[in-house]
Amino acid sequence: MPGTKPKSATPTCDLLIDGRRVPAETERYIDTTEALTGKPIARVAAASVADARRAVDAAAAALPAWSALPPARRREVLERAAALLEARAEEISTVMGAEMGATRPWAMFNVHVAKGMLTEAAAQAYSAIGEVIPSDVPGLTALGIRQPAGVVVGIAPWNAPLILGVRAIAMPLVYGNTVVLKASEQTPCTHAAIVEVLHEAGVPAGAVNLVTNAPEDAGEIVEALVAHPGTARVNFTGSTRVGRIIGELAGRHLKRVVLELGGKAPLVVLPDADLEAAAAAASFGAFMNQGEICMSTERVIVDRSVAAEFSQALADRAAKLVVGPPDDPSSQIGPVVHAQARDHVLALIEDARAHGARVLAGGDADGLFVQPTVLRGVTAEMRIYSEESFGPVVSVIESDGIDDAVAKANDTEYGLSAAVFGRDGGVALDVARRIRSGICHINGATVHDEPQMPFGGVGASGFGRFGSRAALEEFTELRWVTIQSGERHYPI
Repeated sequence: MPGTKPKSATPTCDLLIDGRRVPAETERYIDTTEALTGKPIARVAAASVADARRAVDAAAAALPAWSALPPARRREVLERAAALLEARAEEISTVMGAEMGATRPWAMFNVHVAKGMLTEAAAQAYSAIGEVIPSDVPGLTALGIRQPAGVVVGIAPWNAPLILGVRAIAMPLVYGNTVVLKASEQTPCTHAAIVEVLHEAGVPAGAVNLVTNAPEDAGEIVEALVAHPGTARVNFTGSTRVGRIIGELAGRHLKRVVLELGGKAPLVVLPDADLEAAAAAASFGAFMNQGEICMSTERVIVDRSVAAEFSQALADRAAKLVVGPPDDPSSQIGPVVHAQARDHVLALIEDARAHGARVLAGGDADGLFVQPTVLRGVTAEMRIYSEESFGPVVSVIESDGIDDAVAKANDTEYGLSAAVFGRDGGVALDVARRIRSGICHINGATVHDEPQMPFGGVGASGFGRFGSRAALEEFTELRWVTIQSGERHYPI
């Protein structure tokens, strides 16, 4: 509950504005607790609209100096941040596990990828290059010049807080922008750790700022950040529902936005596929991090001729997964993030069961622990056919031939990640080309990320691309600059 600044030993997570840790202007705090145990985690500053505006002001003030630094200097800072993040891996992963219920492998994977994102960003310090454009005007040299866009507001989610928190910051920063990170209400301390690491690495005051808030204040805080005249770009990763709101808000204020939203990833199993390999990829893609990943395999579209064999192989794998508390090293599947998430997943399973789907594995929950669930016989009249579950449940949908498989893969408003399994590479590639998604893996899982890859979706999964050089288009302005030499003739 909101309160005043604590006097207890509970750790405090303050705002970080203009290089200083500061309380909210009202000195209001909220308590965060572990969903699984109820243990206190931290007292978190609940920013006001004025605090949000102050953070953008600080970023705008820091922009001239940061953008004027030589690329080598920005590269050095990000390289140091990568090393510091690795050095603090144990500490940060423990905080992440408490805040979102992550198992240790997922937390350490977040550290690994986040470090890679910082390293890759450092490697791109010299990539903001332009071009000479041929002109028909005698003596005119025309240049396309890449310059920093300005202040970037990053809004990061809770499900992969290190990866997605770093992604919201690293590439904008290396291109010379300054950043305000609005932390997730679920993982504020994890996001705060990222900003602290960057400051310890040498980011100057104001170049990266942190805003935390009470859940009930999220709307007005986001609006203040987006509407601020100093904000040039907004990047948001999260649900499609909230993404639509942010996209509309950014449009009203003519702010360019990058949106990476929900998913309903299909994995297409062709008749000639290696079924054991496909089942392994589907199990990993559906159940890693309890299915709380935007790329999670939500639908397996399998040719009817091999559906029975594949379904049994997938169900066997799901039944063997170890479900347990995040702090148990043997746990492969941890708790879902909170009770509402559990209830949503169970409601989808029950609706599918009521409409004739068969539960081949799982289907139940114990507290926040939802058993890895495989449903066979899922059809379009079931909610789970179209609704994102964001939990440890996967639907097996049978298809009749390639055209039907492609049609079912595309029968969704989402379009983030996809996969195709088949031994004939040419056929599989043709299927991949016909699937509407920003990402597609042939003979690989739908869950895959590397810092140097262009990452993003289409349709209700958003637009724009994160990742290495793809981010250059999103976080820089392309300017046309000309230099006239010699005399130029004008008609009047």
